[in-house]
Amino acid sequence: MGDAAGVGPEIILKSLMNADVYEWCRPLVIGDAKILENAKRVVDGEHLTIQPISDVREGKFRLGNVPCIDLNLLPEDLPLGEVSAVSGDAAYQFLAQAIELAKKGDIQAICTAPLNKEALHLGGHKYPGHTEILAQLTDTKDYAMMLSAPELKVIHVTTHVGLIDAVKQINPDRVYSVIKMAHETLKKAGNEQPKIAVCGINPHAGENGLFGYGEEEEKVIPGVERAANEGIDVQGPLPADTLFFRAVRGDFDIVVAMYHDQGHGPIKVLGLDAGVNITVGLPIIRTSVDHGTAFDIAGKGIADEKSLIEAIRQGVELAPKSFDV
Repeated sequence: MGDAAGVGPEIILKSLMNADVYEWCRPLVIGDAKILENAKRVVDGEHLTIQPISDVREGKFRLGNVPCIDLNLLPEDLPLGEVSAVSGDAAYQFLAQAIELAKKGDIQAICTAPLNKEALHLGGHKYPGHTEILAQLTDTKDYAMMLSAPELKVIHVTTHVGLIDAVKQINPDRVYSVIKMAHETLKKAGNEQPKIAVCGINPHAGENGLFGYGEEEEKVIPGVERAANEGIDVQGPLPADTLFFRAVRGDFDIVVAMYHDQGHGPIKVLGLDAGVNITVGLPIIRTSVDHGTAFDIAGKGIADEKSLIEAIRQGVELAPKSFDV
């Protein structure tokens, strides 16, 4: 459910009023049933039945019925649009429960609504975001954030750190690892020989030492060459200011961005409702909306559910198709 004080509950219910979702999968909410009951009133969802359950097998998966693993952690009168420790802690507990169910095989993919990092910290969980929680609770050391939109896919070498720290963290091993994860992820999705492009760190990718202090030569090029020597179709480092245009045009299947805003900016220019966040490298499938909690419009019923529907769809595409539940 993400942070229940944000738009998560309402975009969840809007998504589960879409019949296509039930054609793709058996959707299950992990969160708080009374919060969903409250959200029904703001999304014209009075026809929905919220079904509180404690076990996945109790769920009735049909349009109009919303099964919810009810952790019952929140007050019924939780203020919307406000940062709070109780909603931050609950958002963490919802995700931790989802991870446990995925590890047991009771669910085949996790799709996360947005959380608020300040609330998460107030709730006692000092993580930069969902991705880092997922990595720690699954004992995953090597992972990356991938953003996927209809016209563009981007995977990140660094994410939620300041720019100076990001440059410090970039190194050939990490660049190689992210290229390899991008290659393997797209291969699993059916692209036998994906074309990968790698951004430079500096303007014009350093322009042979004209900009920066040789970061491309030291930190990026050895990783690119290692991947290319293994037969991966990769080019770079290339100037980011033209690379994203070329990728949208179709020259490349995915772009490796060096830091958060270098990769997020181009995706969000394509539309806040178009992008999906996928954590690559985990032992479980996780997708997410690529927008925040939108506290300013929480409870107004106007939040757009398109990104969540697309995240569900991509989660289904990536998930295993055989299971016992």
